[in-house]
Amino acid sequence: MTPDELTERVRGICLGFPEATERVTHGAPGFFVKKQFVMLWPSGHHGRDEPHLWAAAAAGVQDEVVGDDPERFFVPPYVGGRGWVGMRLDGEVDWAEVAEVCEDAYREIAPERLRRELGR
Repeated sequence: MTPDELTERVRGICLGFPEATERVTHGAPGFFVKKQFVMLWPSGHHGRDEPHLWAAAAAGVQDEVVGDDPERFFVPPYVGGRGWVGMRLDGEVDWAEVAEVCEDAYREIAPERLRRELGR
């Protein structure tokens, strides 16, 4: 998948959430709902050559996913100290899992009013 195709796929997921917006930050697409909830690096970044994203996560999630699947998940620089997770987007990508990670990130950042719009 090309960087543009990858960006379109993640964009379609993230902009499907209520009041989510996109803007370029640090030269790459970032997705926001008041504050940032996903950062996409379609061509790699900060010593990682593979495409990946960084996503906000609830307390404890980072340790769980990195511990369970360190080939797919990692602690990202800069935002890892706040519990965010990094997710590789190369090889066989499970797009349902990407959507779940993005939705969880959205729920972590979005105001209660917008979380209610998603249900669950």
